[in-house]
Amino acid sequence: MPRNIYLEEHEDFRASVREFVDRNLAPRAEEFIRDHTIPRDVWLEAGKQGFLGLDIPEEYGGAGAGDYRFNAVLAEEWAHFAAAAATCFGIHADVCPPYIVDLGTEEQKQRWLPGIASGELICAIGMTEPSGGSDLAALKTTAIRDGDHYIVNGSKTFITNGYQGDLAIIAARTDPSKGPKGISLLMLEAGMEGFTKGQKLDKVGQDESDTSELFFDNVKVPVENLLGQEGMGFISMMQRLPQERVGSAVANTAHAAQILTETIQYTKERKAFGQPIGTFQHNKFKMAEMVTKIEVTQAYVDDCIIAHSQHKLSAVDAAKAKWWSSQVQGEVLDECVQLYGGYGFMNEYRVARAWRDARVTRIWAGSNEIMKELIGRDLGL
Repeated sequence: MPRNIYLEEHEDFRASVREFVDRNLAPRAEEFIRDHTIPRDVWLEAGKQGFLGLDIPEEYGGAGAGDYRFNAVLAEEWAHFAAAAATCFGIHADVCPPYIVDLGTEEQKQRWLPGIASGELICAIGMTEPSGGSDLAALKTTAIRDGDHYIVNGSKTFITNGYQGDLAIIAARTDPSKGPKGISLLMLEAGMEGFTKGQKLDKVGQDESDTSELFFDNVKVPVENLLGQEGMGFISMMQRLPQERVGSAVANTAHAAQILTETIQYTKERKAFGQPIGTFQHNKFKMAEMVTKIEVTQAYVDDCIIAHSQHKLSAVDAAKAKWWSSQVQGEVLDECVQLYGGYGFMNEYRVARAWRDARVTRIWAGSNEIMKELIGRDLGL
C-alpha cells in the first residue's frame, strides 16, 4: 500500500538520513553493541547534520522544522538501522526539546538548546523510579525548596542516555502534600554535587542504548533550573507524552517492517526439501499475514503522524498507536525468528537482536496495560 503522507522535501531529508546511517552508524554497529553506547563523535556528527534540532527554533541553533513528519522520517530511519538508535536519538531530539522550548525561560533556552541541537549536550528525561514504573503520580524523588536552591533526593531507573548524559529533565515532588499537583520538573546537570549515575544496565535487548540509574543525594539545584511552574510537572508530562508515544509507534512499525523485509528475502534464498522455504504454503500464508498487519498498522500510525503535525493528536489516539504498534511489532518479529529457524536464535543475526530489542516497547512510554486503561476511560468505563 503506497504511503501518501510525505512530500518531496521529506523524502529528500530521508535520503540524507540514510546516507548518514550508511556512513556513520552501519560500519560501527558492532562497536555500539559491544560498548553499550553511541559514542560522542556520532552525536556531534548528527548535530552537525541538523538531525538533533528539528523541534528547536533556529535562533537557538535548531532547524525549527515545525512539521512532525520530519521527526517521523528520522525515527523510521534510525529504527531501520537499530531500535536502540531510534531510542537514544529519539529521547534526546524528539522527547526532551519540547519541554525546554515550551516551558523554558529565555535564559534556559539560550543555555541548553544550542548544545542539544549540536549534540554537545546529551539529554535524558527521568520519570521512572524503582518502585513506581508507569505510576508517575506516585514518584518519590523530592525537591524541597531551600532559599535559592532545591535540595533533590531520590533516584530514577531505566533512563535512556543516563550514563553519558549531560542534562536530565527530572520529575520530583516539590510539595509532598499535594499529590500530582505537587510534582515539578527540574533540569539537573552532570557534575552537580550529589548527582551520580549507576553503571550501564545489563538489558535483555537494545544493547547499543546507554541506560542507567540516576541517584540524587542532597543535590543542590538552583531555582533557575526549575522548568515551567512549580507544581505543574505532572500536567506538563501528560501534555507531552503523546509525542513520545507516537514517536514510539513510528519506530516500532518501521523496525518491524525492516526486519520483515529482510526475512522475506531470506525465505526466498534459504532452501529446504529442495525448494525455497518461502514457497511452502504455511510460510507463505504467515508472511501474507505479517505484511498485512504491518501495512494496516502503518496506515493508522501515518494518520497519527499527520494529526500530530497539525496539533490534533489526542492522548488516547497516541495510546492506541503505541500499544497496537508494539503488539504487532512483537508478533511479527516472533514469526520472523521462527522463519529463520535455529539461526533466528543466534545473536549474529539481526532478526535475533531485533526480537530482543522489541520486547521492551510493550513496557516503556507507559505499559500497554496503562494504554488500554486510558482508552477504556475514554469509553466511559
